[in-house]
Amino acid sequence: MSETAGHPGGPARVSVWRELYAYRELMLTLAWKNVIVRYKQAYLGLVWAVLKPLLLMLIFSVVKGFVGIETGGIPYPVLAFAALMPWILFQESASEGVNSVVGNAALIRKIYFPREIFPITATLTKLIELLISFAILAALMAYYQMAPTWQVLWVPLIIAYTLLAALIISLVGSAINVYYRDIGVALPVLLQIAMYLSPVIYPLSLVKQRLLEDQAAGAWSDWLYLIYTLNPLAGIIDAFQRTMLHGQAPDLASLWPGMLLTALLLPLSYRLFKRAESRFADVI
Repeated sequence: MSETAGHPGGPARVSVWRELYAYRELMLTLAWKNVIVRYKQAYLGLVWAVLKPLLLMLIFSVVKGFVGIETGGIPYPVLAFAALMPWILFQESASEGVNSVVGNAALIRKIYFPREIFPITATLTKLIELLISFAILAALMAYYQMAPTWQVLWVPLIIAYTLLAALIISLVGSAINVYYRDIGVALPVLLQIAMYLSPVIYPLSLVKQRLLEDQAAGAWSDWLYLIYTLNPLAGIIDAFQRTMLHGQAPDLASLWPGMLLTALLLPLSYRLFKRAESRFADVI
């Protein structure tokens, strides 16, 4: 069966946003289904959304006690938790997005609708767990007598940027996963490696000091720092910590490489997804 069968309007060109808006009720239904399915068999339910970042924060705090990490005067548990929030949002959005198309195979075989709804919905669903994490961060900041400033107004933009970065992985990964299921198996390993290449356990300021100030890699130091900040999570995590904990505006120098890469890859990932979706119903 052709993937375009039953598509309302046939070959007529409809803008992406108008088409997604037309299916907004389906997106809401799928989002609610994602939440229910994820936690209905879990005895602790949404408590797992609390336990994961808290346990990682405790582990990182123990590691920090052995290796010593400069925190710029911020208590390390708060600094680590603030790094984990955007990281876990990215990690789980990408993971669920990659498996979203294969996980809805039965629905794909029945009717036509824009298949990008699956990775987009899987990504947006993670905002529910993020809200819980914000409550924990607020409690930690209150415990350490820290108060946010008006710079937190940057946070919605930082979160939106995080979701767009995750959506690139979701679109490309979910399309490839239909044809080669290895991607779903390999992704957790790749994301685990990516965590150590992002300023989650350690702050970006440490990398900046070693490469830009100390020139630890010699003539390659500046280039290595640029390559490091091509990872969108480098700028995202640093910006989130700056705005929430330091009361500072995001550092554009650490943001622009990743933002530029995201701006280039997002439309390419969408085009790849749309080209691959024509055979989803036949292959899946």
